[in-house]
Amino acid sequence: MSTTAPTFRNGVLSIFQSAIDDFARARQGDGAARPGLESALVRAGAAVAATRVPAPKSSTLALDESVSDKVRTCAEHGLRFLEAVARGDQAAADQAQQDLKFSECDAQWISTLDAYVKYFGATGGLRPIPYVRAGTIGNQVIDMKPGARVALIGDWGTGSASAVKLLQAVKQQNPDIVIHLGDIYYSGTDTECDTYFLQIVNDVLDRGRTRIPVFTLAGNHDMYSGGSGYYPLLAKLNDPPQRQAASFFCLRASDASWQFLGMDTGLHDHDPFHVSDVLTFLEKDEEDWHDARIGEFSGGTILLSHHQLFSAFSQIGPKDAKGNSSPCNPLLLASFNRFRATAAGRLAAWFWGHEHNLCIYEPYANLDFGRCIGHGAIPVFTSDNPYKAIPNMDDPPKLVAGTELKFAGDTYAHGYAMIALDGAKAAIHYFQETDYTQPMWSETIPAPVAAPAPGA
Repeated sequence: MSTTAPTFRNGVLSIFQSAIDDFARARQGDGAARPGLESALVRAGAAVAATRVPAPKSSTLALDESVSDKVRTCAEHGLRFLEAVARGDQAAADQAQQDLKFSECDAQWISTLDAYVKYFGATGGLRPIPYVRAGTIGNQVIDMKPGARVALIGDWGTGSASAVKLLQAVKQQNPDIVIHLGDIYYSGTDTECDTYFLQIVNDVLDRGRTRIPVFTLAGNHDMYSGGSGYYPLLAKLNDPPQRQAASFFCLRASDASWQFLGMDTGLHDHDPFHVSDVLTFLEKDEEDWHDARIGEFSGGTILLSHHQLFSAFSQIGPKDAKGNSSPCNPLLLASFNRFRATAAGRLAAWFWGHEHNLCIYEPYANLDFGRCIGHGAIPVFTSDNPYKAIPNMDDPPKLVAGTELKFAGDTYAHGYAMIALDGAKAAIHYFQETDYTQPMWSETIPAPVAAPAPGA
C-alpha cells in the first residue's frame, strides 16, 4: 500500500493538506521526505477531506481504519476553520477556532492553521494570483540548442521517494532540459515549492555542476495558494538568459527546427468551491502571445500545458442537460484551432498532465499527437482503474493499443517522457518505473511540413 496521502482537486482541501504536511514535518524534523501516511494527522486529514470530495476508495478505506477519534476530531475542527475562512464567514471561523483552542488538539496545530489563513483573501476565497501579463515579458524567447534532449514530467512535485526515484532515472538520460507540466502538492506553498521541488531538482540533477535548466508550468495545485510559492520559484530555477519570466514560455532551437510553447492553463482552475465544472482557458493576451510565436517561426511547434485538451477518462467541464460529458475542452479547442490555422501544418504535438495517468491517444480533434503524461509521482491504485472510460461520453478519443501503464505493486507505475530533437524528427521515448532502463513505448514525430499557399 502506498504511504502517500491522496490529493484532492479542491483549493481549500489542498491548503488544509499543506498545513497538515507542515505541522507533521515540524513534529518529525526537517527533511525532504513527506511525512506520508505514517503521520496520524496526515491520515486523519485525508479521511476528513474525503468526506467533502471523494478520494480513491482504496486509500480512503485504509485511512479510515487507522485514524483515532481524537486525531480525527482535531482534523475536522481544522478543516471547518479553513472552510469558514474561505467562505468569508467570520462567525463560523471564530467558532471553529474556539473549538480548536478548547479541545485537546496540539497547540502547534492551531498555530499552523493560523499561519495558513494568509492564503485566503480578506473577504474569503483564495487570494489573487500575481499572473504575469504577456505585455510584461514582450517577445521573450529562450534559446535551446539544436538536437536537445528534453525530459517531460507531469504532476511530479510531491517530494516523495517515487518522485526522487523518477528524477534519478531522468538524470541517467542526460537531459539538456527538464520541463515539469505543473502541480506541486498540495497547494504550491513557498515551503512546498522549495522543499519538494527546488531542493530536489538541484540535488538530484546536480545543478550546481550540470546547470541543467528546469522549467515548470502552472497547475491547479500550484495556484491553490494564490501562486505564492510558484512565482518566486521561477526566479530561483534558472539564471538569465534561461530564466522563466512568466507562467508561460517559449523554448526555441537556435537552428529554427523546433520550439516548445508552455501555456498557462492553471490560472483559471483555482476556485476552491467549483472543481469538476471548471473549463480552463488561456488569457486572451497570452493566447495572442503564443499565436505570435507560432506565426514568426518556420519550424515545428510542440505545445505544453497542465490541463488536457481532451480525455476519455476524466470529466471536462459540466455535463449537458442530458447528463452527457464532452471529451474536449471547447475553450482550449478554440485556442488550438487558432494556433493550427496560424501554424499551417507546423503544429506537431501537445503534451499535458493533470490526470495522473499516461494516455497516448490516436489522432483526435485534428491533433495527431495528443499525450497525457501526468503519472509523475501521485499514486493511482489498481482498484481505481484510471483507464475506465467516462460513461455517456460521445465519441471519446481512443488510446494507441498497448500503451497503458503497468502495475507497480498496488498502484499504477509512475513515469516520464524523453524527447530527442533533431532537424528531421523528434524521437519520443516513454519510461515507467517497472523498468526505467528501457522505454515502454517509443514513437517518432516527423518534422512538420508547412501547408502550401492557396493556389500553389
